Amino acid sequence: MTPKQIAHVCHEANRALTSIINDVPIQRHWDDPLLPEEMIRSSVQGVVWRMDHPTAPASAQHDEWMRAKLADGWTLGPVKNFEKKEHPALVPYADLPSAVQLKDALFTVIVLALAP
Repeated sequence: MTPKQIAHVCHEANRALTSIINDVPIQRHWDDPLLPEEMIRSSVQGVVWRMDHPTAPASAQHDEWMRAKLADGWTLGPVKNFEKKEHPALVPYADLPSAVQLKDALFTVIVLALAP
């Protein structure tokens, strides 16, 4: 599978988990034309990073995600807002709610299971 295909699986699994744990806002489906291209790009980057660092702890993946978001102008905010570039997970990994850490763990397991 390609990184983009793996990112697609990760996104849909994350979307399902998000709806079950009532983490809002619920993400759009991968194929939804209103899904921000930035979200697709970020997911693919995360897959590539995890494939290059298969044994890195989840905290390292989060640090890389946070570094990329901050470099792109995102700031800490109460809810994910693409227009304002605000995200509530722009905090150290240890400060993330356990449900968000669970999403990171799910992402890692999927990438490692599907990566060539």
